[in-house]
Amino acid sequence: MNELRNKVWDEGFALIPNLFSSGDIAALLRAIDESGVRRSRAGARHAMKIPAVAALARDPRLLEIARIALDHLALPFRATLFDKSPASNWLVVWHQDTALPIRRRREIEGWGPWSEKDGVTYSHAPARALEKVIALRVHLDDSTAENGPLRVLPGTHSRGVLRDEQIHELAETLTPIECLVPRGGVLAMRPLIVHASSKSQAPIPRRVLHIEYAGTLHFDEGLELAIA
Repeated sequence: MNELRNKVWDEGFALIPNLFSSGDIAALLRAIDESGVRRSRAGARHAMKIPAVAALARDPRLLEIARIALDHLALPFRATLFDKSPASNWLVVWHQDTALPIRRRREIEGWGPWSEKDGVTYSHAPARALEKVIALRVHLDDSTAENGPLRVLPGTHSRGVLRDEQIHELAETLTPIECLVPRGGVLAMRPLIVHASSKSQAPIPRRVLHIEYAGTLHFDEGLELAIA
């Protein structure tokens, strides 16, 4: 587990293969399909409302990984289903994840711009808040070189919140790593690591449940994370 912590802190990501069995994943997929959660072309936001997803987010194995990665108590607060397939194919350009769900808007220096998605308030957050967050991506299918896997630029999480031109420059100069994760495996990643994914070139899906954890739900001057 020290190796996991070192990789997340130094490189911004780590792979944990075969954490969940094929049966675990099949049961989770059935629960998601039967939940009736609102889906978009790319998947589903705010999946913590699905009981099976909320239960998975509190699974002791995930909580322990998040605790080690954060070096602190880990609290799950948001889950997103990404569903890439030949019928619903998309790419994501190089970027950082900087928006957090917030219970109540307050105008505080360093936070914003603000927005609303499906009834949940969001704010782009400063690095001091994002450094207290870790995402665990549970792979519901094999992630291969052909089905649009996540690509990361190692170490870029330590550079703070970057401007678009800075991200473009890093993408031109650093060598990306493809995160190829088997079904049931987990990718731990810092939200500030620069990452992207291309369109799938394979006739197989690439479904990922992206669960985020924070060391605290309370940030600057009373700002509190919403459960989404």
